[in-house]
Amino acid sequence: MSTDQDVATVTVPTLERIVEHGQVWPALTEKYGVANPTPPWKSSLDAMCDALDKEAKALPFLERRDDEDLLSQGVYESLPFPESQLVSLAHSFVARDLIDEEALAGRMKDVRARLEDQDVC
Repeated sequence: MSTDQDVATVTVPTLERIVEHGQVWPALTEKYGVANPTPPWKSSLDAMCDALDKEAKALPFLERRDDEDLLSQGVYESLPFPESQLVSLAHSFVARDLIDEEALAGRMKDVRARLEDQDVC
């Protein structure tokens, strides 16, 4: 992609399904009776963003933040924070050819399978 605006024109069906199905932490906390308002994956997301910012080769800080702002306020505005941040980052990776959408979908499927295989107390 050549400009930040181009990122928003890329469609990522894998991520669009997340929006369509309302797969957000507040819905899951209600469904499973979880009291913690912060998703367990938020610290991993923060660490990933910090690592990206430190190395800045794959996705420089300002480009990452511009993508996040653009996508969170447009394409993923219906998602709450931090889901909008997470999905925007994934969208940016796909749009900038840092990850293939098929690989992203496969990884998400693997994670979901592991989660559904665990006993939730």
